[in-house]
Amino acid sequence: MTTFKAGLVGVTGYTGMELARLLCGHGALELVRATSRSDAGRTLAQLFPGLTGLPLGGLTVSEPDVDDLAGACDLVFLAVPHGTAMDMAAALVGRGVRVVDLSADFRIKDPQTYAQWYGLEHRHPGLIADAVFGLPELNAPAIRTARLIANPGCYPTSAILGLYPALSRGFAEPDGLVIDAKSGATGAGRKAAVGSLFCEVSDTFRAYNLGRHRHTPEIEQELSRLAGRELRVSFNTHLLPINRGILSTCYARLARPATLAEVHAAYEAAYADAPWVRVLPQGALPETKNVRGTMFCDIGLVVDPRTDRLIVVSCIDNLCRGASGQALANANLMLGLDPATGLNLAPLVP
Repeated sequence: MTTFKAGLVGVTGYTGMELARLLCGHGALELVRATSRSDAGRTLAQLFPGLTGLPLGGLTVSEPDVDDLAGACDLVFLAVPHGTAMDMAAALVGRGVRVVDLSADFRIKDPQTYAQWYGLEHRHPGLIADAVFGLPELNAPAIRTARLIANPGCYPTSAILGLYPALSRGFAEPDGLVIDAKSGATGAGRKAAVGSLFCEVSDTFRAYNLGRHRHTPEIEQELSRLAGRELRVSFNTHLLPINRGILSTCYARLARPATLAEVHAAYEAAYADAPWVRVLPQGALPETKNVRGTMFCDIGLVVDPRTDRLIVVSCIDNLCRGASGQALANANLMLGLDPATGLNLAPLVP
């Protein structure tokens, strides 16, 4: 098997940590550069003692340098905040390096919409059109030939996979969609912040950013494409007192009379060739513990004839499926590998 060289910019955050964990067992993609301005000179094992004795534990963290990355790597993962990623992505792509960007910098196709929601003018709008939205179940052919991947956000991954069959097969009305989503605390990142402290998260449950979460335009953009018309969603987020996991409950008005059996059959058909999407048996609903540390998206369905609604419950691990594992699947496709390479992972239970 051909071995490719990878770089990881921003190794010290949760998504960087998760990528390092996954790359330890990949086999065809070797991490040769891991960068961090604050921790340059230390080994990965010093940063993450859990990597001690594993192949990547001895890799020394370096300062991010585009020329060095371009010379050493076939592909680079950018696990840095929005606004920071766009310049480095443009520089690397310009040097012929394939890039998977885990930030939001290339997800939104309209630069004005990006500026509105992220408070920042896009400095490389000409590159946005080249970026492929990296949802493997929907965009695999384009991902294979891409030079730049906009890795989807965690909430959008859950919501889009949950609603795709209902919208594309005409079961759900595009108007009036409500997405009620809950995330574990790692979704807030690894930065020090009062709201993420253990005593602030444990033994409580709260909503946040109602009506203004930055993943809203990403969800609307992709669902509009699937529905074949522009739509708006009511996207509402909550913080769970757990480390990993997203559970999204999506509510849609039925576009036509349908039984649970009919909707369930349509979902199974839509994901027949998507091994990471598990449409649960009729009557079963997903739980975060069953997807922890994996690429799975578990989907449960309810047809409520009393309210004439379809209820879709979609569940993923926000760090693996919602970020780093999905980034690795995209890298596999870009490099001509089996997308599941290094990602055949069983859930971490209990």
